[in-house]
Amino acid sequence: MTGLGKSRFVIACASHSAAILQANLARSPCLAEIPLHVEEGAPSAAIAYNCALRATDAELVIFVHHDVFLPKGWDRVLAARLSEVEAQDPDWALYGAFGVGLDAAHIGPVWSSSLGQIVGRVPLEPVEVQSYDELLIVLRRSSGLSFDETLPGWHFYGTDIVAQARNCGLHAWAGALPTVHNDRFHEALGPDFTECYRAMQRKWHKLLPLRSPITKISRSGLHLYRDRWKARGSKGFREDMAVDTETPVETLAARCGWSDLTTSA
Repeated sequence: MTGLGKSRFVIACASHSAAILQANLARSPCLAEIPLHVEEGAPSAAIAYNCALRATDAELVIFVHHDVFLPKGWDRVLAARLSEVEAQDPDWALYGAFGVGLDAAHIGPVWSSSLGQIVGRVPLEPVEVQSYDELLIVLRRSSGLSFDETLPGWHFYGTDIVAQARNCGLHAWAGALPTVHNDRFHEALGPDFTECYRAMQRKWHKLLPLRSPITKISRSGLHLYRDRWKARGSKGFREDMAVDTETPVETLAARCGWSDLTTSA
């Protein structure tokens, strides 16, 4: 891949709030050249994203949360990162901004407002991963992958799509793709999270354990109970770390040194 080839790309977003979308993703400079497709009112992430796949035809579909901001020059960095992946794996299937490596390391870097910091180590080359944070996932359409609409809700589809790829002999990657996630503080892991966890346990029982960015999906499920308990115990500490999501995303990018990524690819 010698250049971005913007006609090969589309950004797809499932949004339930026009205000959040306009304050974050819609302010990304690359939208001047890469089209944005928005799905509204879907009952699950998988349904929303498959609708986006059917409604678009670009080879590379960038699935992005509506509370994500892509700093100036982000598209050039993406082109450079995908060129690195193609040099290692010409038939790559997925690429993400934040993933969990096969060794369980967290790969970034991503700014998280809910954590008040940049998370994920910065690798010097693409890293193969076993799951993604769903904030941003690039899917190569010719991989034949799609999202499993039997999975409920809005959790773990970043783990599921990677498990699908690996089950087909394909690979998922992550790397240094600076991205701002202006996510709100999450007090606890709710019942919807538990429902999705149980669905993943059933679907991938023979391949467990799988590590998501939030918890380990195990046959016993003890990790879910442990992490729910830890989330309750750390609520005050984590709430103090969080940054107000009303902070302009350009300000967040500037604080990270990401005002202009044009020369950093």
